Amino acid sequence: MDDRDARGAGAASAEARHSVPSYARKPAEEFRQTMMVRYLQAMASHSASAPVEQPTVTGPAAASPATTGTPTIAGLQVRHVMKRSVAGVLADTPFLDIARMLARRQIGAAPVLDDSQRVIGVIAESDLLARAADLAIPDVPHGRFARLLGHRQQAGDAGGTAATLMTTPALTVHPWTSVVEAARTAARSRIRQIFVTDHRDRLVGVVSRAELLHALVRDDTAIRSEIVSHVVRDELHIDPEQVNVRVRNGTVTLRGTIDARLVPRLIEEVAAIPDVFEVEDHLVAH
Repeated sequence: MDDRDARGAGAASAEARHSVPSYARKPAEEFRQTMMVRYLQAMASHSASAPVEQPTVTGPAAASPATTGTPTIAGLQVRHVMKRSVAGVLADTPFLDIARMLARRQIGAAPVLDDSQRVIGVIAESDLLARAADLAIPDVPHGRFARLLGHRQQAGDAGGTAATLMTTPALTVHPWTSVVEAARTAARSRIRQIFVTDHRDRLVGVVSRAELLHALVRDDTAIRSEIVSHVVRDELHIDPEQVNVRVRNGTVTLRGTIDARLVPRLIEEVAAIPDVFEVEDHLVAH
């Protein structure tokens, strides 16, 4: 392509982008509401089709990653979506050390462990805030516990330890617990994250409510398949080889060279898919 052709392609692309619908990125609140509806539908569908199975296999073998491909919603287990790197605190950890750790890691809660790494409770920001209010340290507004970190501890008043401040018993799930059941547990308890333990109650990971939600309602592979087969090929009659489609966490990236008249239509069709949050347009129009 010479300079003239390149300028022409650039002009065509610019003109096509002026026609792109303004809703290529969906309002975050609307998208969250849509995802919640689809999440509830997924759980209801699963409940209607079959009861949640509880595997009899326990221990390390049950917690090892699956090697047979992506599971269906019915087959999704916590081990497929949990994070294995999670920070815990020992039962005798002082109040201010816990506050520093939560602030440094920017997390809202941490599991409390005994010497064998078993989860015996959970300590959250709210527990620390309640204790901070009790201590009534001057000039420290309630609700801003991070300000406590700049104050020195008073001799004889350590503010308590994880064991005295924690909520118990801890709400936990196992790696082999189904994602549907874990999502129900999180919804009933109104908590943002659940800690994962093995068959001996030892900490092995953590899973958030958002991760459970995404696992149930958002399937990037299925979204891409719908875009390529239904939108690109069947609706717009574009050769799938002309469009590179990448989907990650609901965000669709489009690359390739297509007819300028089809650019806004393609983006409009992709943006209309319920599970798509945003469309990133890197198409070249000709």
